[in-house]
Amino acid sequence: MVHFTDFFPGRTLVIKGTTYTYFGGTAYLGLQNHRPFQDMFVKNIKRYGTNYGASRRSNVRFTVFEEAEQLLAQLVGSEACLTMSSGFLAGQFLAKFLKNKKHKLFYAPNTHSALFTKKNKNYGSYADLNAAITKHLASDNFAEPVLFLDSIDFSGINYPNFESLKTLPLSEIILVVDDSHGIGVVGANGNGVFKDLQELGSKKIFMCSSLGKGFGIQAGAVFGSKKEMATMENTAFFGGASPSSPASMATFIDAQKIYQEQRNKLRKNLNVFLLETKQIEVFTYMDGHPTFSYQNQKLSDFLFQHKIIVTNFKYPNENASVMSRIVLSAGHTETDISNLAQLLNTFRFR
Repeated sequence: MVHFTDFFPGRTLVIKGTTYTYFGGTAYLGLQNHRPFQDMFVKNIKRYGTNYGASRRSNVRFTVFEEAEQLLAQLVGSEACLTMSSGFLAGQFLAKFLKNKKHKLFYAPNTHSALFTKKNKNYGSYADLNAAITKHLASDNFAEPVLFLDSIDFSGINYPNFESLKTLPLSEIILVVDDSHGIGVVGANGNGVFKDLQELGSKKIFMCSSLGKGFGIQAGAVFGSKKEMATMENTAFFGGASPSSPASMATFIDAQKIYQEQRNKLRKNLNVFLLETKQIEVFTYMDGHPTFSYQNQKLSDFLFQHKIIVTNFKYPNENASVMSRIVLSAGHTETDISNLAQLLNTFRFR
């Protein structure tokens, strides 16, 4: 069922005069309608304007972009960072940069289409992926294998332990990781997965991400070595694209304290939910991440009847299966979480 709204869906939604508690979306830190964050954003809009449509290579440049990129690189633990106007564009930027005769592209199960360069196909399992990469390395094809994957793919096979990834010959593989659902949310300071994956010993590592889910701004980012980022910065793709708004970049810099406060609230909500939900094992979830996936349309209908709306639609297109997911956020109250848990405890899953 599609629900139309004229306001941002925070902890509640009003549909045809009825108020529902909303446990969906990707606003994990509840920032988009968090008043202190909004006030900070408005202040920066007044300074930097609503948008900046010129190239980052223009002869007039904002210093705030480089400042934000340095802070992002420091946060995740990479040498350098470049920002763009969206996470999807950041993924495409990396994919197109690495698509050449020197590289052979592979896609892990459940990889997001933001990393596709054409009609790419994910491998159905890591066993199949391992066999394909091993066969390629044993062949006369000297192209370096490049593996694309989502850090958090909502199946639990990657984050937090990456056990399947560790079975691959990583020392001979370039890793490209989309951490859109991790950065800003997981890790002690919202640093995401870059440092953890770096320790696995891959030949080289790149990361991309949306900054909208964890940081509440319309932007994307690419992470890697200083040398690679400098090369990418000099491409027509980067120079020809308009950047994120400088007000967004300034808000990211200014909001570090707010981000940490909201992460703390989110973790408290997550702990309450895990403690009070008796049948937590029926959901697919990852330690430390506030999403709980399931395949049970009756549960979605049951929650809707009790004035709760969750993520429940076909993704990424109408030919796909229904994606059903309960999403906790820092914007929820402890009462919201407890009420949800009590309802789930009354539902007959079998």
